[in-house]
Amino acid sequence: MAVSTAQRPTANARVLILTFLTALISNRGVADVSPGASPSEELPHRRFEYKYSFKGPHLSQPDGGIPFWIHSGNAIPSADQVRITPSLRSQKGSVWTKNKVNLDHWEAEVTFRVSGRGRMGADGLAVWFTTEQGLDGPVYGAADMWNGVGIFFDSFDNDGKKNNPAIVVVGNNGKLVYDHQNDGTTQALGTCLRDFRNKPYPVRSKITYYKKTLTVMINNGFTPDRDDFEFCTKVDNMVLPSQGFFGISAATGGLADDHDVLSFLLFGLSEPGQQPPPPDSEIPKEEKDKYQEEFQNFQQELDKKKEEFQKEHPDVQGEPMEDLYESVSDREIRQVYEGQNRIHLEIKQLHRQLAMILDEQRRYVSVLSADVLKKGTNAESGQLDTVGQQQLGSVISTQEEVLKNLNELRTFFHESLKQISSSQHQGNAGGIGTYETIQHFNDIKEHLHTVKRDVDQLIQRNPQNPAEKIVKCPEAPPMPACLSTFHFVIFIVAQSVLFFCYVMYKSQQEAAAKKFF
Repeated sequence: MAVSTAQRPTANARVLILTFLTALISNRGVADVSPGASPSEELPHRRFEYKYSFKGPHLSQPDGGIPFWIHSGNAIPSADQVRITPSLRSQKGSVWTKNKVNLDHWEAEVTFRVSGRGRMGADGLAVWFTTEQGLDGPVYGAADMWNGVGIFFDSFDNDGKKNNPAIVVVGNNGKLVYDHQNDGTTQALGTCLRDFRNKPYPVRSKITYYKKTLTVMINNGFTPDRDDFEFCTKVDNMVLPSQGFFGISAATGGLADDHDVLSFLLFGLSEPGQQPPPPDSEIPKEEKDKYQEEFQNFQQELDKKKEEFQKEHPDVQGEPMEDLYESVSDREIRQVYEGQNRIHLEIKQLHRQLAMILDEQRRYVSVLSADVLKKGTNAESGQLDTVGQQQLGSVISTQEEVLKNLNELRTFFHESLKQISSSQHQGNAGGIGTYETIQHFNDIKEHLHTVKRDVDQLIQRNPQNPAEKIVKCPEAPPMPACLSTFHFVIFIVAQSVLFFCYVMYKSQQEAAAKKFF
């Protein structure tokens, strides 16, 4: 069917739109394919290598070591992470596998955190695969002139080109000296600029070596998604030794950061056509037979102990084994009851202490009241003036207010004890874990905070020494500063007499001097 001249622009526009959408969809499909793999290429098989990995919790042993790993320098293993270097100046540390890894293709996932107070940090962290363990050295805490590859997370800008923090891949055949002044850019096989310091979530890096291609993926640490990786760099035609040690090292300089590694997971990769060897093939036949014999002996001893136990306890026979162990729900119920009992005991103790304080306050009020009555009957002695009576009255009113507050607290404690006892009976009768029980615990917690605040206010308003509350008799007023009339007259007369005597003495001295001349 022919198209008229007026319809040709519309048809051309439709063709252009379809062409643009087809190109966009094809580009997006190509972008979704992982780097280093074609769209039709199958993914390799992965096998977790536990002897070359570590991860919390219970990461470190009681002796401070890491299973299947060694640490050196300032590295500090803990239960959930390994602090390669603390945030102190001039620190070095590293962790390395004890045994060599024999893998042609592998994938390593490293989860770490680099944190510091300053805007800039130093020096950085490195992930190694080398033929020898670089336990100590100048390259991020590891040895220089290594044979293998190092992936450096460099946080300090040594060359001043403002190209840090950065991730740099440097290979070495054991003869090159690392270029510190230029941050290894002259020797880098691949690099990307990524800021990995002070992130809200741990940073994750996935390093894959498959078919002579090294690929580095990075999770920037802004999201908790473990699979949210983005491409960093790729090195093609890279030949690495099939045997070597994995390691992680870090170092600090004039500036310092905490370099913490939370996990290092290693996976062996094999091509889809080649099935990975079964785990049993890695164990020698002699050791396998030995372990099998030990297992059989242990199984026989266990059966004998079971028979002896059943003979000694015939009433236990027929009960399922699951009833002998505590389930998760039972453990949660037990923990809730234990916490409730502790709260009950604490409130009881507070109730006893509050009763003691209340008795003491009542005794002080009674003593002060008796003192006021005694002072009132002996008003003619003049020992208590109007100011003293006012002060004593204020003390008595304060004590009465304290008694009122303490009575309210005591009533509240009594009600709390009743509520806890009733909730315990309800929990025993109908189970636990309902919303009302949780809400009741929250109310008790808020009331305890209120009680603590009121008690602190009472302690601040009332001194600990009750003797300070007793009002003493006012002291006598000080002597007036001005002189009385009698003292003033005596002072004038004495001064006049002294002046007259001085005049007479002076006149006699002058007369004697005239006679002499």
